Amino acid sequence: MGHLYFVRHGQTIWNVENKICGATDIALTEEGHRQAVELGEEIRRRGIKADEILCSPLVRAADTARHISEITGIPLRKEPRLTEQNFGKYESTARNGKEFQEAKKQFVCGYSGGESMLHLAQRIYNLLDEIREEADHKTYILVAHNGIARVVNSYFFDMTNEEYAGFGVKNCEIRRYDF
Repeated sequence: MGHLYFVRHGQTIWNVENKICGATDIALTEEGHRQAVELGEEIRRRGIKADEILCSPLVRAADTARHISEITGIPLRKEPRLTEQNFGKYESTARNGKEFQEAKKQFVCGYSGGESMLHLAQRIYNLLDEIREEADHKTYILVAHNGIARVVNSYFFDMTNEEYAGFGVKNCEIRRYDF
C-alpha cells in the first residue's frame, strides 16, 4: 500500500493575528516564506520522495508549495479541491471566538454563506479516494490548510466531533499518511 504527505502552508499575518483565513486569499509573511524554504530543505535532506505536489490555489499554500518544488525538484500542480473551507461570516474573525467554536461543531451548517464541513469532506474524500487508487505507483505531497488537515486526518483515523474540531497542524508541518 502507498502513502501521501500532508503539509500546512507557512505563516500568514492572519495566523499571527489569530484570525480565520478560510477561503480568503491571504499571503505568507516573511516568516512563512522562510518556513516553506526550510521545509523544502528538510524534505530534500530526509530523502522524502514524491511524484507530484498538489496544492491549494490560494496564494499562501501555492507559495509554500512553490518553495518546496523549487528546492526538491518535485513538480507542482494546483488542485482546486484543496482550497480551504469557506467559513462564511466567520472569515477574518478570531479563531478562538466562542460563537465560531460552537458553530464548528455543526457539520451541516454553512456558516451563513460559507461551506459546511460535510461539503468540505465530500470534496476532500473524493480527492483522497482518487489518490488512493494511484497509491501503489504514485506518491503525492498535498500542500493546503488547517481545515483540510482535519478532513485528511479524519479520512485515515476515526475521530470524535470534538477531536475533529480541535485537530490542527502547525504551519509548515509535514505528516505522512499510509493507505
